Amino acid sequence: MKPVTHLRSHTAVLAHENIDTDRIIPARFLTTTERAGLGRYAFNDWRYNADGSANAAFELNKPAARGCEILVAGRNFGCGSSREHAPWALLDFGLRAVLSSEIADIFRNNALKNGLLAVVLSESEHRYLLAHPGIELAIDVAAQTIELPDGGRFSFQLDAFAKHCLLTGVDQLGFLLSQAPQIEHFERLRQEAA
Repeated sequence: MKPVTHLRSHTAVLAHENIDTDRIIPARFLTTTERAGLGRYAFNDWRYNADGSANAAFELNKPAARGCEILVAGRNFGCGSSREHAPWALLDFGLRAVLSSEIADIFRNNALKNGLLAVVLSESEHRYLLAHPGIELAIDVAAQTIELPDGGRFSFQLDAFAKHCLLTGVDQLGFLLSQAPQIEHFERLRQEAA
């Protein structure tokens, strides 16, 4: 997993509310456990017309959205069924962070476990970002701040363990494996005491 310490990017805005995980990546594309290549299916049914051509009206297909690593999404982003494919698809698509006033808990947990920063903002902060699409933001994960172009800052909450994993680029299994010497030592002491 790639460490997430700082992000600087213009925002892409997808203001629709209640974007569920099936909208993020339709179930028909969940036939693999490989992460690579899933980005081509992100928002598939919005991004492409029935004939397979790009839907020029879709927000993330517009030239201003190209290269944006920060998605400002509508309220209740990532609702619906639990699927790790959703954050995998967004990461492979090129996104590194999703900001909204409400992010479904299961999606948020899956995102953070896979290196996609999922940030819940206040309603007023969210409205500001929705009203200013394309602005450049600087996110500092360690400080848990988002810097605006005018120097203003938003603060955000982040679970301490999720923050550690993001900053060090390690997932839960990687963290557990890094503790192997301490676990083995504990087990030896336990066996000796028995």
